[in-house]
Order: sequence, then structure tokens, then C-alpha cells
Amino acid sequence: MKTLFDRTSINNIQLKNRFVRGATWENMADSEGGVTDRLWKVYEELAEGQVGLIITSYAFILKEEQPNSGMLGIYSDSLIADYGRLTDMIHSYGSSVIVQLVYGGSQTLYKPEQRVIWGPSAVPEIGTGVVPKEMNKEEIKILVGAFGDAAFRAQQAGFDGVEIHASHGYLLGQWLSPLHNCRQDEYGGSIENRSRLLVEVYEEIRRRVGPDYGVLIKINCQDFVPGGTEFADVLYVCKELARHGMDAIEISGGILAAKELCAFRPNINCPEKEAYFEPYAAQIASETSIPVILTGGLRTMQVMERILEQTPIQYFGMARPLLAEPGLIKRWQKGDSMPSKCRYCNKCRTPEGNVCILNRD
Repeated sequence: MKTLFDRTSINNIQLKNRFVRGATWENMADSEGGVTDRLWKVYEELAEGQVGLIITSYAFILKEEQPNSGMLGIYSDSLIADYGRLTDMIHSYGSSVIVQLVYGGSQTLYKPEQRVIWGPSAVPEIGTGVVPKEMNKEEIKILVGAFGDAAFRAQQAGFDGVEIHASHGYLLGQWLSPLHNCRQDEYGGSIENRSRLLVEVYEEIRRRVGPDYGVLIKINCQDFVPGGTEFADVLYVCKELARHGMDAIEISGGILAAKELCAFRPNINCPEKEAYFEPYAAQIASETSIPVILTGGLRTMQVMERILEQTPIQYFGMARPLLAEPGLIKRWQKGDSMPSKCRYCNKCRTPEGNVCILNRD
């Protein structure tokens, strides 16, 4: 019988339980994307709290492309040494850690007038109105190489793997969306073409890090906006990535323009409201036969135990509950199975950093 505290592995990533800290933008990195004392404390509390797999907040892969303030960066070899100290610290607590890699694209309001922003097509982003530059073949080649370089740096820094961020309306997710990908070449039109770049990014990362290094992807089950990416297309993409050797898939959903159907839905105050992406994740898990991580509104052990027993989903990602209570997993492991203290009020995001209202001084 499977339990939430089973020891498992994803490729060579050793996991002491099935709990995953989903990537959460902390808004605490320095101006160069480096780790600050505040960020160090965030990750130390998560590791001390016995999270099995920590996924860092998204890290930008090209220096000139930073879609939000206070983001981690992994665009330069100069960042490797500090990340090495961070991964050593996390490993000392017995937790594993991977870094999330991202190119943000036009879903941003952070200094868009000061930089060139790439996109699949020169159409306004549905939520921000920012119009990107349609990428040419040379820029596609640069982007693919930047993902590979970033993954290789992560490997050198001691991360146990990387996660490709293709969710929540960022660039790689936009390539899958007919709303934002209106191309007429081999990268546009059919889902086979719209997913071509994502497969190329994966293949380049795998070429750089080898077969024994963890490579995961975070992807929307659907965008939840008219004309956006639909589940049937996502299912095709997941099957294709599984065929190419992807190690695990984290299922989320929605873009910011989806509003109440975005990834961080509010007021999750009963078990019936939890796990809102479960049906999609369960179908992907059953049709791909590779590990699936479910995120979105999880706050009680009982719900996760039910999903683990009744579906092929193997892992459970939480973000806001671990902002509220970094020691949540340790508490559960000790026998206190009360739900997370998180109120799902979505007031954790502030200009000074993303901190739960329960933990502010």
C-alpha cells in the first residue's frame, strides 16, 4: 500500500516522501538574481521542515529577460558557486532540490518598455496587452541554447534536476496556445508544430545534462480562457514528452487572465474545493506512465491519501501552505494531521516579498 511518506525516486532524484514544494516567486533575490539571506532562510526552513522535493522559484535564463522583480537568475556561471552552497545546505537536511527554468515573455508588466520581449507571434498578451517581438529562427536557437546552458549550470551547482516552466502563460506555454501562437511555419498551426519548440528545449537540456539527471516539466492542464490551450492538446504534449524521456510532469492550470480559474484560486476552505486539477492530472498519469505531480489547492493529508489510493498520481505539490507553515510536513510526519494553516486568502504577495500574513512581524 502506498503512503505519503514512501521513499521513492524520480530518475536519480531521491525523495524521502511524496511532498513537493511547488515553485513560488518569493520576490527576495538580489538585483542580479542571486540568493539573499532572506531567500536562504526560506529554503532552509523548507528543508528543515522535511519537504521531500523543493522546487525553487522560477529562475530567468537570459540576463536581459527578467519578467518580475526579485527573481532568481541562472543566466551566468558566476551564480554557480552561491547555488552550490544553497544545494549543499538543503541536502544536509535530507531534502532534494531542483531549479525551475523560465523565459517569461509578454505576460509581464515589469519594465516592458526597457527590453525586447520575445514571443511566438507579435500579438498582445491577453492579460497585460504587451506585444512581444515575433521570434525568428536565430532567436529560437538562442532560446533553446539558453535553456541548455541554464540546466548545465544547475547540474554543476548540485541541483538534483531542473523543471522547465511551460505553465501559467509564460513563453513556452504561449507557444502551445492558439491565442498567442499564430505562426505559419513549422512552429505554428497544429499542436504537433506548436509543441515543437518545447520538445527542442527538452532535447537540448537532455543533451547537456545526460540521461541520469532529473528533467521535469510544469505544464497547464488547460489555460481556462476562450481560444487558449485545451486539455486534448496538453495530453498530446505530455505523451510526446514522455516518449522522449521526460522524467516527471507537474500539472497546474490557468493563466492570469483566467482570473478565478487561475492556478492560485482563493478560499480553499473544505476538502471538496481542494485538488482542482485532479481529473486532468489523473488522466495524464494514466496515459503516460511517468510520475505526475499534482498541484493546486491541496491542504489536507486525507485528500492526498485518497488521491494516492484511487488514482495513478504519485506526488503532491504545495506552495501557499508552505509559505504559511514551512514545517507542515514535519508536523504531519509527527502525527498531527490537522490541515494546513493557510487561509488561501492570496494576501501573501507584497512589494516587500511574498510572505504569509500569518508570519509577518
